[in-house]
Amino acid sequence: MTINMPSQRYDINIIRKTLGFASFASALVFTFSVQAADVVTPAISNVVAAGTKIEFIKDGFEGTEGPIALPDGSALFTETKANRITRIAPDGAISTFLENSNGSNGLALNGKGELITVQNLKPRVGIVYPSGHEKVFADQYEGKPFQRPNDLVLDKRGGVYFTDIGVVPKPENPEPARPAVYYITPDGKLTRIANDIERPNGVQLSADEKTLYVANTAGEYILAYDIAKDGSVGNRRNFARLDGFKKTENGTFSSGADGLAIDAEGRLYVAANLGVQVFSATGDALGIISLPQKPQNLAFAGKDKKMLYVVGRGAAYRIAVLTPGYGGRAK
Repeated sequence: MTINMPSQRYDINIIRKTLGFASFASALVFTFSVQAADVVTPAISNVVAAGTKIEFIKDGFEGTEGPIALPDGSALFTETKANRITRIAPDGAISTFLENSNGSNGLALNGKGELITVQNLKPRVGIVYPSGHEKVFADQYEGKPFQRPNDLVLDKRGGVYFTDIGVVPKPENPEPARPAVYYITPDGKLTRIANDIERPNGVQLSADEKTLYVANTAGEYILAYDIAKDGSVGNRRNFARLDGFKKTENGTFSSGADGLAIDAEGRLYVAANLGVQVFSATGDALGIISLPQKPQNLAFAGKDKKMLYVVGRGAAYRIAVLTPGYGGRAK
């Protein structure tokens, strides 16, 4: 028997054999009380009030990525390992939105109600929903298939910015990683706009769409690029420095920078090693919201987009915020 809790998985048989029955019973009560204790936020001006409860929704999901808001106040996210897209209703109820998502990771919703995703089973970018509207926008660049498309964001013109995080070379597959950021123009032309980022991950646009933000998991900074009228980018710069930059078990360095979201006042929210790091529109660090599990991605959803949904390591949470998410796109 295994009990799944928000921040750990406990094998009850192992605990019982180790402690004996009496101690086991006491430990079990203690475990439940600790895990059930409310986790709350610090005060971050105009972001969250001090002591706001971080609501645990559910864990045990098979991969957690790509949350976005739906117009009805619900949220979607991807279970990448389970090959499905899951819905969280406003009341917290969980249901399957789409099976056989082709390993969808990042999600976006266009004005037609079509769900556009980056997909990993057969690496590509395109529409996966509704049924009958499926379409492949791109699956290769210069004759080479994408390796691991990760995240995307739509601009107002209908263009798509997305990242390919690349792959780690293996003896059976020695091809080097090809991490890059791409743009698909509204008329379907694919261009590579950056290939100088070690591990491009989350991607987001400023509200005025003059700036493209890219999370570099292997770097210490969120990167920013100026956007030209044709959707191309220039003037790469370090936008915000992430705390928690550390050496990993395999000897590389990582900030854990993953999903990105913006609120109605232009603040940038980053899922990273220490939690959700919040930055002003000019890149100043405002505070960190710590969670029981390391976050992977996040989005504003719910009524008036005043709930911040955060997913990571098989768990989902939501947090009431003071400033709503940007209303101009699904994330």
